[in-house]
Amino acid sequence: MIIEQTDCCTILKPDGDKVVNKKEIIVNFHNDFNKNYVNFNNVNLILDFSENINLELQEILLFSQYKEKQKKNNKSFVIVGSGISFDEIIDKLVVVPTLTEAKDIIELENIERDLGI
Repeated sequence: MIIEQTDCCTILKPDGDKVVNKKEIIVNFHNDFNKNYVNFNNVNLILDFSENINLELQEILLFSQYKEKQKKNNKSFVIVGSGISFDEIIDKLVVVPTLTEAKDIIELENIERDLGI
């Protein structure tokens, strides 16, 4: 797992260098994320799968439990991915096609929290 700290959030990316196929990348990343989540539960999080094109819905939904956990901690949880229908997951997770949009979502959610919305 590749970890990048920014002013607004922590960005986590799968480390695909050691793996051959996409499914293995997602499963390994989910296992690493699950083991280390305690280190990230008090920061705004972006899971960046932008380099793993054509994610499937069931792969994205592996992370759905963390949205509520982050929300309870007044933190954001956004996934960057492509290849899936965003309409299918609108109620379950926040998934956007680019890292810029993910950062914008976090900024908007921070403003909403500041305003008590």
